[in-house]
Amino acid sequence: MSDGATARGSATEREEARKTAEGLEHLSGFGNEHSSEAVPGALPVGRNSPQRAPLGLYAEQLSGSAFTEPRAENRRSWLYRIRPSAAHPSFTRTGNGALRSAPFTQTVPDPNRLRWNPLPDPDEGTDFLAGLWTLGGNGDVAQRSGMAVHLYHANASMRRVFSDADGELLIVPERGGLLLRTEFGMLHVEPGHVALIPRGVRFRVEPLDETARGYVCENYGAAFRLPDLGPIGANGLANARDFRAPVAAYEDVEGPVEVVNKFCGNLWAATYDHSPLDVVAWHGNHVPYAYDLRRFNVMGTISYDHPDPSIFTVLTSPSDTPGLAGVDFVVFAPRWLVGEDTFRPPYFHRNVMSEYMGLIEGAYDAKTAGKGGFVPGGGSLHNMMSAHGPDRETFDRASAAELRPQKIDDGLAFMFETRWPVSLTPQAARAEHLQQGYDDVWRGLERHFRPLH
Repeated sequence: MSDGATARGSATEREEARKTAEGLEHLSGFGNEHSSEAVPGALPVGRNSPQRAPLGLYAEQLSGSAFTEPRAENRRSWLYRIRPSAAHPSFTRTGNGALRSAPFTQTVPDPNRLRWNPLPDPDEGTDFLAGLWTLGGNGDVAQRSGMAVHLYHANASMRRVFSDADGELLIVPERGGLLLRTEFGMLHVEPGHVALIPRGVRFRVEPLDETARGYVCENYGAAFRLPDLGPIGANGLANARDFRAPVAAYEDVEGPVEVVNKFCGNLWAATYDHSPLDVVAWHGNHVPYAYDLRRFNVMGTISYDHPDPSIFTVLTSPSDTPGLAGVDFVVFAPRWLVGEDTFRPPYFHRNVMSEYMGLIEGAYDAKTAGKGGFVPGGGSLHNMMSAHGPDRETFDRASAAELRPQKIDDGLAFMFETRWPVSLTPQAARAEHLQQGYDDVWRGLERHFRPLH
């Protein structure tokens, strides 16, 4: 983007992409057996793989789970495409850039509380894939366990296509909207929304504004699902109907297209002679989706005390231990606080889970915002059993506040919570935007103990 003509062209592309994004239709529901066809008659009737698929298409199954996993956990979709995925040349290794994968063995897990400012602005011409920057994670990508925390910054549309064989990608925009062109169709997400790209699904990202920035949780383990509601009942938290899946939309493009595949922690590239986003029809439940976090139906106390943050879980990836998640995605959405005789911000605690927190907009009610504080685009890491909670300023204010009903609607924060410690990448441990002196936010918490005798 070195000359004015190129810049103007990019602005025109963004305008066209935004018009496309804002006019999209979608399918509703989480985990549904959806079906969609971009051309009438493209979906076969009564079978998945007929002798000759309709319209001269190829039938292909994409399996996100083993064939024999229980029906409730089984993820698969049938795709009807112009060319089968098998029609491609060999992949060769390409550079990983700032993208890293587990196991993260170059540093030791750090028990200290850590906080980062936002990523700096990207170089001109940085697309979503080139703009991925890994903070850390846990587990082992080859064993399909654990997770990674990435951030992204981008100012250019992807001319290539990307897929991740290692895990699903939960994309959390913080600045700038995105148009996601996937094998299944298109999704539009803005800050305050999230998108999930399932394992192995090919996609391309087009920023809708001059710059785009946000967070990505790469989940190596069991696919994200809605948490069980238990005593809450049948409704609440993230309601299934509010998730949006794409309708079929295909590219019939001849000519060279670079396709990049993340496999066992490394990037591999091949040049196809056609676009692999050529699915004309599909049906199944292994599909991308988007969700508006402001539709989260918050549950909370209407008597006293602050509920555990698990009550704010949007999606969970279960592990082999019931109730212990490989990774949870938690949102602190707008809500009312009404607890009587209650310290209303999050309480001081130590947790067996490890917590990475990010801020999408505004301020978080347990942290001071502003320069050098917890700001949108930044993030904090509290590894397991690291003591944390409200900073001194928040504690003093909340302890003295008049307890009227209070609406929290000036911020949107989230958390990736995981069962194992998060080990940092060297680039995160040495980053210039790593804040120094984060421990100082708890300095000055005075002794108030007054024995009765």
